[in-house]
Amino acid sequence: MHVPDGFINAPVSLATGAVAASAVAVCLRGARRELDERAAPLAGLVAAFIFAVQMLNFPVAAGTSGHLLGGALAAILVGPYTGVLCVSVVLLMQGVLFADGGLTALGVNITDMAVVTTVVAYALFRLLAKALPRRRSSVTAAAFVAALVSVPAAAGAFTLIYALGGTTDVPIGKVATAMIGVHVLIGVGEAVITALTVGAVVAVRPDLVYGARGLAKPLEIRNADGTVVPVEVSKAAPRPVRKIVGVGLVLALALAGFVSYYASTSPDGLEKVAHDKGIDARAEQHSAKDSPLADYQVKDVGDARLSGGLAGVIGVGATLAVGTGVFVVVRRRRSRTESAAPVSETV
Repeated sequence: MHVPDGFINAPVSLATGAVAASAVAVCLRGARRELDERAAPLAGLVAAFIFAVQMLNFPVAAGTSGHLLGGALAAILVGPYTGVLCVSVVLLMQGVLFADGGLTALGVNITDMAVVTTVVAYALFRLLAKALPRRRSSVTAAAFVAALVSVPAAAGAFTLIYALGGTTDVPIGKVATAMIGVHVLIGVGEAVITALTVGAVVAVRPDLVYGARGLAKPLEIRNADGTVVPVEVSKAAPRPVRKIVGVGLVLALALAGFVSYYASTSPDGLEKVAHDKGIDARAEQHSAKDSPLADYQVKDVGDARLSGGLAGVIGVGATLAVGTGVFVVVRRRRSRTESAAPVSETV
């Protein structure tokens, strides 16, 4: 659903850019509360994993494909504020390095693919998590539904943005019907990927899943008379996450470097709708079209499989590096805030 340059006029692009910048600023502050000793090591990996999986377009209908948006997955794994930042880093890397998603449309893409998907998905996930039994399977089920709904919600948000600033004269009803219709199908793929990933992590390390915190029941002792006494347990040292980070990184590299070669080559939902409805009549060439990594191919590498695989590996590495850098800075600011907080003394 990456919106290219030329789809949305300048005033609305500037407005969505302001919305995106404001949202990122809010999320940078909010992420300080989420990036604790459990979430911080995973946040950069989540961004890199989303980048890798977005390269795997899957067929959804005749001549149309879809790919993961990632807002639901990121929000559930590392928190909604950090989730917005994860997807924003991915979109920035794709736009600057790979000419995927217009640079003047970066605000549109962050607003739509990062903010809308994350907010809708996490709000629905929390509602479902409260209503469902406190089990690991409930987390997976809630993740599935939240991801499913987040994709057509993003399609609806694009339709609204297009209604305000579309550069071609296309009946908005036709745009809405086509966009939401095809993205409901794409949402099924999003839901499956999200549920499988969340379910796998919950099965191994539920303590690392932000949306599953509090899943375990507190420790209690039942006395002979039947009374139950809660037991306070001092905070244990956090279990190392190096193993799961290593496994996740290897998986991301394999998906981007090898499996992506077999991804569907059909246009994605937005590209298909844009072509069929004439939305792309005023599309502009990407400012980074001459990038050595444009279109997810390494320039001057003749073999298509090797070229695409190298581009995917470079993308995973770049996204991991930038994402980790951002989250390390945010984490350090949290640590400084905590260390600067006054300590009350009891006399």
